[in-house]
Amino acid sequence: MKDWISQPVSHFHGRALPEQATPAGYAALVERFELAVPLPPRLTAIAERHHPAPNVSWNLLTPRHRPSNTLEGQIVFALKWEGVNLGVLAALFKVIDPLEITELVRATPTGSFARRIWFLYEWLTRQELDVPDPGKVRVVSVVDADQQVGLHKGTASSRHKVIDNLPGTRRFCPMIRWTSALRAAVAKGLSTRASEIIGRTRKDIIARAAAFLLLSDSKSSFAIEGERPSGIRAARWARAIGEAGVRPITIDELARLQRVVIGDARFVKLGLRDEGGFVGAHDRETQEPVPDHISARPQDLRDLLDGIIEYDSRSLTGGVDPVSAAAALAFGFVYVHPFVDGNGRLHRWLIHHVLASAGYNPAGVVFPVSAAILRRIDEYRTVLESYSAAVLPLIEWRATPSYNVEVLNETADYYRYFDATAHAEFLYSCVEQTVEEDLPAEIRFLHAFDKFASAVKEIVEMPGREIELLRGFLAQGHGHLPKRAREKEFSALTDEETTRIENLYKDLFGD
Repeated sequence: MKDWISQPVSHFHGRALPEQATPAGYAALVERFELAVPLPPRLTAIAERHHPAPNVSWNLLTPRHRPSNTLEGQIVFALKWEGVNLGVLAALFKVIDPLEITELVRATPTGSFARRIWFLYEWLTRQELDVPDPGKVRVVSVVDADQQVGLHKGTASSRHKVIDNLPGTRRFCPMIRWTSALRAAVAKGLSTRASEIIGRTRKDIIARAAAFLLLSDSKSSFAIEGERPSGIRAARWARAIGEAGVRPITIDELARLQRVVIGDARFVKLGLRDEGGFVGAHDRETQEPVPDHISARPQDLRDLLDGIIEYDSRSLTGGVDPVSAAAALAFGFVYVHPFVDGNGRLHRWLIHHVLASAGYNPAGVVFPVSAAILRRIDEYRTVLESYSAAVLPLIEWRATPSYNVEVLNETADYYRYFDATAHAEFLYSCVEQTVEEDLPAEIRFLHAFDKFASAVKEIVEMPGREIELLRGFLAQGHGHLPKRAREKEFSALTDEETTRIENLYKDLFGD
């Protein structure tokens, strides 16, 4: 076991510091106890000067904040300045003697940090410590609501005199930090904004817009996976998206949805995996796996999915911000990757499920989140890899005769506990795009199309289907009817009628 870090450094585990400083809190615990965990996205260190310059990866505090180089000093410092990191704490509690935590709590049994540590130890390990009742003390929350997303309505633990406001259970509990970007996103009140847009729009327009956005989301979700589904298959998945939030999540329900999304399952094993899984490629010559992401072990799948199901219920009833909860649950699911195929589309379906269950989107209207993701596919992949790339070096695996992977070490905690802050920020930006751009754009289009159809009929009598085809050709020609359409489908139009229709299109839709 290494000594405590006592000297300033310029790099820590390959991560550069903005200036020389001494890693503290979770960084110090990871180093001292050689914990095999993904590093938290933002670490903390003690700078050498009183006006340090922190950045997105490092929070630099002044010398007066320096903790003592003891287990108690560093854990308390971590909780105070960095919040609850369940991944680091779970790994730490596995390697230290329970007596060390017992003595830590007994030293200050009424202290708020001691009671939080006591609760977290027993919550994570399911092992009770020999600690006396702290007596009459002020109850404190396990999660500092100013630091991280937690339940608004937690449950009291009379044993520890704390409120358990963790958003999930020990089976699955990603944590999200309150960054300035996330606070700003919540403050925009996108749910209310969407309702305002819907409220001032005719019901028939909303119904048509909702149908288009639903199908758009279905097609985009397939496109993200590199697929171009048939119209029937896209419509079938659109119906499933439209029903998100109607039924509670169960493993059987997820398996049913997999069958819906796959359709023809002759060459795909349905249901939970019974072997390893990975995302990546195979070596062209040897066919050996080349993973970018390794999925959870098959023996851990049911427990992890039970945790995801518990998180869904607990976060909803506990008042967790819906978009943040959707990000933690959906990205957690895709990291677990419980099925052989269909995980990505189910992952995005879960976003709709959480938002609909919380009543975040207006009734009958689905935010086309997948369309927003598709437009920002590189950013989406970066967010996915922000955690999977950190986990990959920690997973021990070997190739199987079937060119799959077999995981050799315990990895379940990597999927239970991760920092979902970047995921929540990204999802919020996608939801904002759907509310402020996609929904108004579709409503504007439908208003314009109705005017266009009515005006075209004043020029020449034409069925609605032909008017839609005409508009499509004009869109392709940037406001001009292409030569092919003038000579074939719309050869009956006179030059004057064509010019009037082109001008009408430009007035209503632009060039």
